[in-house]
Amino acid sequence: MGRSGLICAFLIAACCCCRRAAGVPGEAERPQPELVEVEVGGTALLKCGPSHSQGNFSHADWFSVHKEKPTLIFRVSQGQGQSEPGEYQNRLSLQDKGTTLALTGITPHDERIFLCQGKRPRSQGHRIQLRVYKAPEEPVIQVNALGISVNSEEPEEVATCVGRNGYPLPQVTWYKNSQSLKEEKNRVHIQSSQIVESSGLYTLRSVLKAQLTKEDKDAQFYCELSYRLPSGNHMKESREVTVPVFYPAERVWLEVEPEGMLKEGDRVEIRCLADGNPPPHFSISKQVRGPLLWVQVGMQEWLEVHSHHAFVLSQNLRTREMEEERTDDNGVLVLEPAQKEHSGLYECQGLDLETTASLLSDQQELVVNYVSEVRVSPAAPESQEGSSLTLTCEAESNQDLEFQWLREKTGKVLAKGPVLQLRNLKREAGGGYRCVASVPSVPGLNRTQLVNVAIFGSPWMALRERKMWVKENSVLNLSCEASGHPRPSIVWSVDGTASEQDQDPQSVLSVLNVLVTPELLETGAECVASNSLGRNTTVIILELDSNRTTGLSTSTVSPYARANSTSTEKKLTEPESKGVVIVAVTVCVLVLAVLGAVLYFFYKKGKLPCGRSGKQEITLPPSRKGEFVVEVKSDKLPEEMGLLQGSNGDKRAPGDQGEKYIDLRH
Repeated sequence: MGRSGLICAFLIAACCCCRRAAGVPGEAERPQPELVEVEVGGTALLKCGPSHSQGNFSHADWFSVHKEKPTLIFRVSQGQGQSEPGEYQNRLSLQDKGTTLALTGITPHDERIFLCQGKRPRSQGHRIQLRVYKAPEEPVIQVNALGISVNSEEPEEVATCVGRNGYPLPQVTWYKNSQSLKEEKNRVHIQSSQIVESSGLYTLRSVLKAQLTKEDKDAQFYCELSYRLPSGNHMKESREVTVPVFYPAERVWLEVEPEGMLKEGDRVEIRCLADGNPPPHFSISKQVRGPLLWVQVGMQEWLEVHSHHAFVLSQNLRTREMEEERTDDNGVLVLEPAQKEHSGLYECQGLDLETTASLLSDQQELVVNYVSEVRVSPAAPESQEGSSLTLTCEAESNQDLEFQWLREKTGKVLAKGPVLQLRNLKREAGGGYRCVASVPSVPGLNRTQLVNVAIFGSPWMALRERKMWVKENSVLNLSCEASGHPRPSIVWSVDGTASEQDQDPQSVLSVLNVLVTPELLETGAECVASNSLGRNTTVIILELDSNRTTGLSTSTVSPYARANSTSTEKKLTEPESKGVVIVAVTVCVLVLAVLGAVLYFFYKKGKLPCGRSGKQEITLPPSRKGEFVVEVKSDKLPEEMGLLQGSNGDKRAPGDQGEKYIDLRH
């Protein structure tokens, strides 16, 4: 049968079906098509008959029916398939011994009826309805960033939801705080539209409009897309968004940070707050003594434009003794560092620049705790040795104060209370004393004052005499320190460049820069400190030694003993010679220890004869004769040989050089 004959037969059969559907007597109704569901990109398996059918489909034709028009797309002859030219030419293949037609690369355009027509006489065609599905992408929500005013008379746009590339068209549902929103006249309106892409997929766009109230300022909005797949019903949700809601303020108040007890030196913020959005223009004022006044803070630009309204407004404000305080754009007054003068009553005014409505906060008291400068009397105390002295400390505060006295150079607490008694004063009692005034109830709030006590006396020198090792023609710094009251002055016996540094009110350090010459090496240098009560001297002896580096000799005499001593004893022992003696003694002790251990070992073995001879030979077995002998000698001086003893414990004579011979031929 030719292609034209097949088409005619199909049309005749279709007409018969239409007659049966119209209720023509003797005609059976057309069965419902078989449903096949596939996702976009998948493969549809089309069977040429019901799944329980056992018919022979070795000869059949497949048709695509679009808008009631059948188009031949595939032929099966003797179990072999052949695609017809067209959109399905390269996407069709036979499976299951020719009973199943596989259609690959499914797109939304493939959603239609497919017809399989057998070639046997009286064979009825088998219809298949192909349904195509595609899950939309994650919904994208965009909030109205400009915000919505609660005074709006009509619903305003809250957010827009977009779902792309779904098939068929998904359904959208809006939610506020997890509660679904429905259309409500003059309250909620949902407007949706769709776009068909060239791929056949849908893009859905939905706009939510609503009238909002102040309670919606923190409301969470999101949209939900509902869609179906062959596996069942599914849904996707967008992220939650919050839309800015604008509403007038009803209350204004002040907050102070940090909370708790404040003290001078803290960084304090006085913040003006309101329950409106956007917040009104803020100004902070402080109550002061003086003439009645009210100044709008930070509102100059507004006053230039609304001068008449400002005048009317100022007439309606409560008259107070207030003074403006400079705030930033957010209504924050920063006090850094806070001072006691900042204490007082503060209040905040909020002005709505759109409606010119004004709100005033309650007054709030700010207390900055303080401690005044500490005063010590007498301010410059001085006394004689052996006498007594009383120091008194004073300070003011708005809180209860505690006082204590500390020794400056040690930090030791000497007394608690504002009074310090010093009795039977000595020169060592001179120096710094510190009074600390603190507030126990406010941690970290305290002030101190240092006072220097002067004890009358002639100059004290750090050293009476000292020795320095120098190199000729080198530049040398000579230092000299003295203390006393009145403050001493220092002069040098040699020429050079001198500079002075005050160590404290009663001490001075003088440094002399000199060139080491033969004359200076011969005469040395003398430092003389003097005041009205006497004088004192330090002698510096210079020694030339090319093998030594320049440095100060060491001394073990305490500074005060050296400074005031009349002894002429000079401790000039060279540090290097002391080190040599120590090393020599240590080496001797170690050698003796090893030697004693060896002797004791042979003595215990019974091979060491006792005697006092200067040389002793240790008897060895005959098999070990002929081995070498090592001689151990001591090169110590006679006066140092007292450390060496014989085997009987007696000290050796000065002439005995302590020679020992040990036979080590083993």
